[in-house]
Amino acid sequence: MDSAIEVRALTKVYAEGATAARALDNVDLDVNRGEVLLLMGPSGSGKMTLVSIMGCILRATSGSVKIGGREVAHLPEKALPAVRLNNIGFVFQGFNLFPALTAAENVEVALDLKGIRGSAAHKRSRALLEEVGLADKVISFPGDLSGCQKQRVAIARALAGDPEIILADEPTAALDKTSGRVVTEMLRSLASRRGRAAAIVTHDNRVMEYADRIVHIEDGKVGAVLTRNEAMQFSGAEA
Repeated sequence: MDSAIEVRALTKVYAEGATAARALDNVDLDVNRGEVLLLMGPSGSGKMTLVSIMGCILRATSGSVKIGGREVAHLPEKALPAVRLNNIGFVFQGFNLFPALTAAENVEVALDLKGIRGSAAHKRSRALLEEVGLADKVISFPGDLSGCQKQRVAIARALAGDPEIILADEPTAALDKTSGRVVTEMLRSLASRRGRAAAIVTHDNRVMEYADRIVHIEDGKVGAVLTRNEAMQFSGAEA
């Protein structure tokens, strides 16, 4: 498989000595282009720590993280913003939209960071919003949008830099069943149609049917790694 992210022997320890807490313990994981990978497990298991390190937000204590074949775990701090900007789009549970900006302007903020401004930014933001089904909401403010529509704006913003990787934190948690399905189907489509790698942290079992692989994290370690069919069968058996 063509890996967008390669994690090897990744360990993260918070604090030192008697107060040390091992959030990740020797984790190996690949996230492949064109796939949706779910990270599931109990709260405090290390899922968000893992995603934050893959997203170059947190530093690992030891181990390797490669993005597009390039080692990033040991880059100097000043080099990390460029890695995030050029390679990664983030989608958050709480949308993180600017309430005083329209949907198009929220997307243009990300384009501005890429040096795309003016008419080029206007055209690109509208094209992205059309791609996520919001062509009629470009001048709407977040307060006038539903939760599903806000999340779709957030996805458009995440795509603004044309990243090869999408990292999402509980993207369906604030949404009802129908809206959650729409957002998940969109991420699934983007991964398969545009060859993006999508890693999603979730507690939402409804998302499993759209995943290629489901990775269970517990006590900072990778447990079961299941295909979609295996996970659905297991979930049915548990029910």
